[in-house]
Amino acid sequence: MKKGLLSIILIPFLFIYALPAGAADPNDRKWQDESVYFLMVDRYSNGNTDNDYHVDSLDPDAFHGGDFEGVIGKLDYIKDMGFTAIWLSPIFDNADKGYHGYWVNDFRSTEEHFGTLDEFKTLVDQAHNKGIKIILDFPVTHISDTHPWVTDESKKDWILSEKETEADGPEPFDSSWLNGLPKVNLDHKEAGDYLIETAKWWVTETDIDGLVIDEVNKTPNSFSSELSKEVKGLKDSFYLLGEIQTTDAETIAQSQGNGMDGFIDYPLAKVLRPSFSEVDQPLTQLIDAKEKNMKLYSDPYLMGTLMDDHKTFRYTRDSITKNQHPGPRWKLALTYLYTTPGIPIVYYGSEIALDGGFGTDNHRQMDFRTDKELVDYITSLGELRNNFPSLTRGQMEILGEKENLIVYKRTYENQTAVIAINNSSESQNIAIDADKLAKDKEIRGLLSDDLVKEENGQYQLFLDREEAEIYLLAEKSGLNIPYVIVSILIYGAFIGFIFYLWKRSKKQRANE
Repeated sequence: MKKGLLSIILIPFLFIYALPAGAADPNDRKWQDESVYFLMVDRYSNGNTDNDYHVDSLDPDAFHGGDFEGVIGKLDYIKDMGFTAIWLSPIFDNADKGYHGYWVNDFRSTEEHFGTLDEFKTLVDQAHNKGIKIILDFPVTHISDTHPWVTDESKKDWILSEKETEADGPEPFDSSWLNGLPKVNLDHKEAGDYLIETAKWWVTETDIDGLVIDEVNKTPNSFSSELSKEVKGLKDSFYLLGEIQTTDAETIAQSQGNGMDGFIDYPLAKVLRPSFSEVDQPLTQLIDAKEKNMKLYSDPYLMGTLMDDHKTFRYTRDSITKNQHPGPRWKLALTYLYTTPGIPIVYYGSEIALDGGFGTDNHRQMDFRTDKELVDYITSLGELRNNFPSLTRGQMEILGEKENLIVYKRTYENQTAVIAINNSSESQNIAIDADKLAKDKEIRGLLSDDLVKEENGQYQLFLDREEAEIYLLAEKSGLNIPYVIVSILIYGAFIGFIFYLWKRSKKQRANE
């Protein structure tokens, strides 16, 4: 009886008209359609205590116990938030206390604290089964002091005489754990060939989907181009993301053409962080920076856009130091990241507004026992991004700007999304001319139930303080007479059925 009752309740919802079609074809996924979750393996989740060698979770400089099995156990958690790719910190065998993965001892072995090669393969396989791609961080410019190359006389030309010194980059960068490391001579053919063959080995052996090349500005173009050609020849749609510790967009633009598909867009983050870390900040600078970068970058849709990562201080720190509640600050910033050209990269812990300063303070332990409000918001953004290609592939155009509020649209084929972000401490109205959008139509809110129809040549948008909305352009909806009639009949039958059960129950009790 319960199943029959549930069916009666659900029938009316089958008649509700759907939003305009346009969900992305899963067989036609491009890298610009992905959203990336970046995690530091050691600080994420401990799934196997048997590999906890000299682990001390109270020591910020020691291993904390995170491993491959821990990541496997959280794949559903990551997928449920809508992420379609995971960027892993380096997983190679490291020197003592190299929990972050950048003190490499052996590029062809996994770090024992993380697990075996077979366990990593299992991680990749299970991620693929869930539709999640795996990107591996591949630091090719330096090695640890204890790497065998350092003392191998036959490989003395593989190491440069100077040490790594640029780790203390310009603010907001800090990667001091790289200072003083031996630098690899990538101009040396044998050294370069070894690392290229190693990259190919990881692709063929484990079926990973992409690599992050750190400090790509320090790699010769000949090496980067050859690496790109070789790994891309092994797997279709293999993605190479370059990292350069600079907030200057022109510096990044000058490094294009070296085989990288995209770069981490730190210049955008430089503008994004102050724009959203505090309420009532103007967004004009953000608009100008985005428009400039769209022209500078050869493919802005393949750039990795983020608020923070392991080499900066966390974005949450920005809002806390300005006495702002980090939740709303994160929501507005993430809305922008998810709805503008580029591949959004979200650093682990952002979904719980994890705080952190420079260095090891940035690499705090993940905590899964927290409020779900921000997790739920990211989930909503992820669902929209995965279902509406206008948010990943569409052309971007500013529709309006007013007192810390911006409205822009993304258009792809026959689908148009409209995004409005109110970075103000007050509720605001803004009118968008129909000539910039469409006449005699409506836009339907996807994060809420807002509905705005074109009237007198305008769309009048209203947003509460510190609120964002994503709309979809659609035909004007009128009164759906067939739906109303059917709903009345169905609900009438349902009420009659309940009344019948009540009468029968009453009669049975009277006869007892």
